[in-house]
Amino acid sequence: MADTVALGVELLANVEQELTLPEAMDRVETVTSDPRVAREILERAEAEGAIERGDGAVRPKSGTYISFESQIVVKEGDFECRRCGAGISEGHFIKFDAGEHGPFGSSCIRKVTGRE
Repeated sequence: MADTVALGVELLANVEQELTLPEAMDRVETVTSDPRVAREILERAEAEGAIERGDGAVRPKSGTYISFESQIVVKEGDFECRRCGAGISEGHFIKFDAGEHGPFGSSCIRKVTGRE
């Protein structure tokens, strides 16, 4: 669970824009479906200063964003997107310090990273 929480914190810390709470939960749910772990991710991200919460919004504070050139790895294979559940043959994975997160399809990777 510790790696799951760390992965979720890194994901929220690196989104490119302010998110509504439901949008933030959409990202967190790619890491865990357990409500207790999701709550822990939000609480730890806030306690560590990675995000700021208020007025139903989550704002990243780090100013660092996921680099598509160095942090996104594309792998060929038979995958299921962690966000939408679609079957995909090309999986996009995000490399974080806490581990690799994915796979995601080409449109879901943009949503998860806050680029869409």
